[in-house]
Amino acid sequence: MARATIRERLRYWFDNTMAKGTVALIGWLGLASLALILTVSALTLWLTPDEVFEHAGLPGVLWMTLMRALSPGKIASDSGTTPFLALMLVVSLGGIFIVSTLVGVLSSGLKGKIEELRKGRSRIIESGHTVILGWSEQVFTMVGELVKAQASQRGSVIAILADRDKPGMEEAIRTKVGDIGRTRLVCRTGRPTEPADLDLMSLETARSVVVLSPQSDDPDAHVIKTLLALAKRDIDHLPVVAALTSSRNMAAARLAGGPGVHLVDSDDTASRLIVQSSRQSGMSVVCMDLLNFDGGEIYLRPEPSLAGLTYGEALSAYRTSTVIGLRSAGKVVLNPPSDTVIAADDEIILIADDDSLIRLGDPAVPVEEDRIVATAHERPGPERTLLLGWNGRAAQIVRYLDGYVPEGSTIDVAGDHPAAASDLTGLARLTVNTKECDITDRYALESLGTGLYQHVIVLSDSRYDAHHADTRTLMTLLQLRDIQSTFGERYSIVSEMYDENNRALAEVARADDIVISDTVIGLLLAQLAENPRLSDVFGYLFDSKGSELYPRPVEDYVVIGEPVRFATVIESARRRGETAIGYRLAAGINEPPRYGVVLNPDKARPIAFAPDDAVIVLAER
Repeated sequence: MARATIRERLRYWFDNTMAKGTVALIGWLGLASLALILTVSALTLWLTPDEVFEHAGLPGVLWMTLMRALSPGKIASDSGTTPFLALMLVVSLGGIFIVSTLVGVLSSGLKGKIEELRKGRSRIIESGHTVILGWSEQVFTMVGELVKAQASQRGSVIAILADRDKPGMEEAIRTKVGDIGRTRLVCRTGRPTEPADLDLMSLETARSVVVLSPQSDDPDAHVIKTLLALAKRDIDHLPVVAALTSSRNMAAARLAGGPGVHLVDSDDTASRLIVQSSRQSGMSVVCMDLLNFDGGEIYLRPEPSLAGLTYGEALSAYRTSTVIGLRSAGKVVLNPPSDTVIAADDEIILIADDDSLIRLGDPAVPVEEDRIVATAHERPGPERTLLLGWNGRAAQIVRYLDGYVPEGSTIDVAGDHPAAASDLTGLARLTVNTKECDITDRYALESLGTGLYQHVIVLSDSRYDAHHADTRTLMTLLQLRDIQSTFGERYSIVSEMYDENNRALAEVARADDIVISDTVIGLLLAQLAENPRLSDVFGYLFDSKGSELYPRPVEDYVVIGEPVRFATVIESARRRGETAIGYRLAAGINEPPRYGVVLNPDKARPIAFAPDDAVIVLAER
């Protein structure tokens, strides 16, 4: 290999210097200006001594040359000998080149700095902030709910790190979420899987971290890699909540995140909610009400003063809160047996509109014994369910439904999806049939004999993008409602949709329940970000084992048509081994946003129930 020449070495050194950026360029221009001024000043001293005398010697010449270099227009007022004017012209031309280059360098450097600031690459200096890692449609629901939850807190901050443009993230949130009040939103551009980018979020002083499942191929792999990056940091005190799309990756994610991570199985949670809603009209509304921060929320509260009392006696202990269960020795039980004795270190699980409203009532609201009814619930017989459409979570939905329905029940899967009704072996109570049809076609739906079914589930087709899939779902809902109206048929309809914006359109089709999977997961993540201990409570609530939410006919509990306190409803439910948490008025079923659902009502306020009203209870099947 040939030895480098001096010229090559100098050029290499010069290139390395220039690569240092704007400061180096300005330095070279400064040296060029200094060389130009000194050279012209020296030539002026040598060639035009008379002009030097007129301009106060060397200091005057240096100043005059500097001014011509910085402001070339000054040459127009110069006079003197030809050599003097020629030298001033040279320095002015050199100044034009240097100044114009300097302006370009400064402009380019300033533009680069602004772009760097827009990308959000500076470390945030906050404490007690909520960190969201990743980006998906759930982020809008999460930010909106966290803003509500932290509305009473001064200086609350939500920090988001995602591999997206910072201004784009801020604009999207402003558009979809709207006013965020006193909460400050801080966005940073970076990859949540990169330790250097995680350094930007000040995780050591954060309140909690939420890892979102990104909208990309194999999203769970990104979540698990992010959990590994978080596990490498010394933040064991920091609650971490993560959303996964597949149950198969839960074990790997738990191993990556450690025992302290709280995992949300998106498909599993949405599937369970769809199944519960399909069998009990209005259950999605009840669950959404418990998940959001608008009305009643679930709290865990130690109450040593209730130690020694039974769970049944504790049901009447709060006037503005509704007791729903106990957390004992780290184990959550909703609607435990009425004679369960409360220990001093047990926590009461209850529903309240705000934690500031949780206080023991004294005295207890009296029960109206003459209004209590003891009608036995009818045991349901075999059911027929129609499943329209197919997607990745459909098989899971069928399996969960198999755990709810009575023996001898049937589910018919209708659609044109090539994978429909596949991988459904091992069902205990359900018989599965498949029917080929276009679920958006009116005559094809009529041929299914929809009037033979008690429940209809409409799933979004995974072969289409979210917008098109929701459009097809809306078409199916409208066709079903028209068939119901024409033939006088009666069956419940629960629909799955992707986009929350399509809910208002679906309400025109009057579906009994609409489950927006991304919204449900976003709400659940927001709840766990505020209180990770609620993970066990919601896990119990969505499980088919133990007590679940049911709307039951109000006439099975109290007399209808006469004013009755809700405390009386609670007592009637207690005698059945159930916990009443609210009611649903038939007159408001089609009135958003509550759809007739009232949770955690005032126990002393009388209400006259009407036929078709329902009591919402936690009960065993």
